[in-house]
Amino acid sequence: MTGRRIRAAVVTAVLAAGLAGCGIRSTEVPTDFGPAPSRVPCLMSGSSIASQSGSEVPVQVFLVCAAQLVTVDRAVRVHEGKATTDRVRIAQALLDELAASPSEGEKQAGFATDVRGGITVSGPARGEPEEAVRLSRPPQDLSAFALAQIVCTLADSAASAEDQTVIMGGPGGDPLRRYTCAPEVRSRPGSAEPPSETVR
Repeated sequence: MTGRRIRAAVVTAVLAAGLAGCGIRSTEVPTDFGPAPSRVPCLMSGSSIASQSGSEVPVQVFLVCAAQLVTVDRAVRVHEGKATTDRVRIAQALLDELAASPSEGEKQAGFATDVRGGITVSGPARGEPEEAVRLSRPPQDLSAFALAQIVCTLADSAASAEDQTVIMGGPGGDPLRRYTCAPEVRSRPGSAEPPSETVR
């Protein structure tokens, strides 16, 4: 055996012993352990509802996570008001909740919201359907994600019409439209607009 072959044999033996000592089995076949775990699980480790008082109501709101709409449990305080209906108070509480910054746990799970604060809700004008709500900002001026969040959250609440649609418009004479939270809106809120039709 030449000197070169002797050195090669020694190196091979040392490497084999090192791998065995580390508990690593050498292999010539690539091993597939599947895709890496997602860094955006869209799952909360526990309930996101804070300690509730007697005046708080458990609700679900739709937040954005991994470019989809996902429900999150919240607790809202519905303020009393003589000049507003229950539907208007509920809708306002839900919009305020959507505009609130996600909790630290929600942020870590990948949740975000595109709804901005300052939007107020009022009831229908005379002659309009009683299920209607009017926003202080025209719905068509909202971002695609914000409109989808609002429509799906209201449709899944007591603020919706009997068929779980949302009759909504902007201020003044802005036309009322009936919105639907369709499955494609939940899965692709950035590109699929909530189906709607003008309410006459």
